[in-house]
Amino acid sequence: MTEALHQYAVFETEAGFCAIGWTASGIARFQLPDGGPQAAERNMLRRFPSARPGTPPAPVAAVIAAARRYFAGEAVEFGDITLDLDGQDEFFRRVYGALRTVGYGQTTTYGSLAKELGAGPEAARAVGQAMAKNPIPLLIPCHRVLAAGNKVGGFSAPGGADSKVKMLALEGVDLSPPPPAQQSLAF
Repeated sequence: MTEALHQYAVFETEAGFCAIGWTASGIARFQLPDGGPQAAERNMLRRFPSARPGTPPAPVAAVIAAARRYFAGEAVEFGDITLDLDGQDEFFRRVYGALRTVGYGQTTTYGSLAKELGAGPEAARAVGQAMAKNPIPLLIPCHRVLAAGNKVGGFSAPGGADSKVKMLALEGVDLSPPPPAQQSLAF
């Protein structure tokens, strides 16, 4: 019997249960917190159907430990983790590479990422598509990408935009509107 090429594990964080999938080449999938362990596993297998449960090797176990620290509120960077983006569109790979440079507590916009890649503003929509299909959220921090005007925009992870806001709040990013510049006159 041979070992499965694609493996995954479900683990608990303070925010709920996550799942991580890997290959011999690196981390290939990540499932953000989603209720119980069965939901995390079901969502992992929906995006990584060939995977089988496995015991995380040391590099994967280190990512799990870092994810637990992240969801406990610790500043954690994931930029140096080896990813397996096999099968991903070349433009998406470029988007993901650029996004991995956006650090903890920082944000960018779809348009800014497009511009950074040398594409025009029309490419912002393609950047949004890359975010929606991100196979490794958190490690490719799509939650740090905002719409124009620093609006939350969409988020395809469990919990939608509310999850995005919570993750950004963990990082100290406040998306509430600024106080009015001028107070109203009271008579």
